[in-house]
Amino acid sequence: MNFLKIALAVTGVLPLASYAALGGAPGAGEASQSMLRSAVSLNTPAAATPYTMRGSYGADGVTIHEYVLPSNVVFAVTWQGPVRPDMSALLGSYFPNFTNAAAERARGAGPMIEHNGDFHIESAGRAGRFFGKAYLPRLVPASVRVEQLQ
Repeated sequence: MNFLKIALAVTGVLPLASYAALGGAPGAGEASQSMLRSAVSLNTPAAATPYTMRGSYGADGVTIHEYVLPSNVVFAVTWQGPVRPDMSALLGSYFPNFTNAAAERARGAGPMIEHNGDFHIESAGRAGRFFGKAYLPRLVPASVRVEQLQ
């Protein structure tokens, strides 16, 4: 009986671990369907690949894309879905930047865009359709245009 309780508790936490925090190592993706895709064309040598993109699809319908450097650090995340993802898990140590930006803007005043030297976030949406991106400008490879991250 205790084993069953422990198994249920672990199963309930697994969806939270299906993606990584910004600035950390990529998520395991074991709790959700996932895919790993190179960010450059197949004709480019693997050593020249500036990043890889890992997509996770949660049970709540949210798609998370992690953009990972060859050094195994997530430099950007994007999300899209019917609900906003768990932003504290998604942003990790940058979550206070998100809450400060949200507190400074008028409620319902359109998309939230916050940019300081170390952190950038764009978040928008309404019930049933939320989307956004967050990235660390200092970690974005020189050959990458953040406008193209989806």
